[in-house]
Amino acid sequence: NVPLVLQSKLLFALQNRKITKVGANTPVPFDARLISATNEAIYDRVDEKTFRQDLLFRINTIEITLPPLRERGTDVLLLAEHFLEIYNKKYNRKIKGISAALQKKLMAYHWPGNVRELQHVIERAVIITQNTLLSEDDFVVRKSAASTTIMVETFHIESLEKELII
Repeated sequence: NVPLVLQSKLLFALQNRKITKVGANTPVPFDARLISATNEAIYDRVDEKTFRQDLLFRINTIEITLPPLRERGTDVLLLAEHFLEIYNKKYNRKIKGISAALQKKLMAYHWPGNVRELQHVIERAVIITQNTLLSEDDFVVRKSAASTTIMVETFHIESLEKELII
C-alpha cells in the first residue's frame, strides 16, 4: 500500500543495502529481513501499474496465502478460545468457555472483518457477559444491509408494522 515514489526508494534501498538518513549526506549500510503483507490482489496492482513489478520480484521470495477466516473451518473456534484466554487475563475474568450454541453461530458467521473482527467480538463478549460461559446473547456483530432487508408481501399497515417490529 506504499505510493509509487516510496516503492522506488524502497527498491533502491533493498538492492543496495544502504540508506541515507534524513539530513545526512552519506549512505549507511544496513542488514534486514523484510516481511510484507497485503490484503489486496498484488498481481492486479502490478497489472494496474500501482505496484512496481521489480519491487514485487525483490520482496516475493516466499509467498504465504491465508484464506479468509470463513474458509478456515474450525480455526474460528480455536482463535475464539485463544482470544477468550487473552481477554480473561486482561480483564481479570473467569469465563470458562463458549457455549455450543455460540460455537455454531461463530462457525456460521461470514466474518467480513476476518481475525480482527473475531478478536474484537470476543473481547466485547468478555467485557459485557455476566455469565461464566459465553453465549449467543454475548455475540454482537454489525448487521449488514442485506440482512435487514424486509420483503413486503402486503401493504396492510398493521401487518407492515408487525413485520418491522419483528
